[in-house]
Amino acid sequence: MYARGLSTRQISEQIEDIYGFDVSEGFISDVTDRLLPQIEEWQQRPLCEIYPIVFIDAIHFSVRTDGIVKKRAVYVVLGINMDGFKEVLGLYIGGNESSKYWLSVLNELKNRGVRDIFVICADGLSGIKEAIEAAFSKTEYQRCIVHQVRNTLKYVVDKTKREFAKDLKSIYHAPSEESAYKNLVNVTKNLNNFPFL
Repeated sequence: MYARGLSTRQISEQIEDIYGFDVSEGFISDVTDRLLPQIEEWQQRPLCEIYPIVFIDAIHFSVRTDGIVKKRAVYVVLGINMDGFKEVLGLYIGGNESSKYWLSVLNELKNRGVRDIFVICADGLSGIKEAIEAAFSKTEYQRCIVHQVRNTLKYVVDKTKREFAKDLKSIYHAPSEESAYKNLVNVTKNLNNFPFL
């Protein structure tokens, strides 16, 4: 609740409303103060040397900055490690997306021990390609397929979206590049069946 911009008084009121017991503002402040060092330790922990895949995506939160609550993008950097397990590598409150900003994020990962990333998957973030090239020159950049499909579907009339999405899935879920190409040809032939906005 604190991260979402609620004051300690508002948190105290919420706890009373939901759980029916009173918690002082001082107690909430003490809990927050005790958690902050643990959060900072987590943010600075060493990372694995190699991540086959790293995803970058945003979640939008209300965040209190200088006493004012504003909507901010919190970028989640999620890595798949060599054992196939997901790890949240970091959370970054986005300022302005630029190659300089993304380079600082990627350099922080390097400073925490990351030597190589095979693929970074993100949705068209401004400056991300340039930052990847500078920080991890051998890393492939993959535009997020979910975002690509979502962006494509917004141009399709509602009543045909489901059928069109099914056709798109036949491309993205194809077992081979040849099969995907054949499905793409078929989908292209069927485009006349789907009215676009």
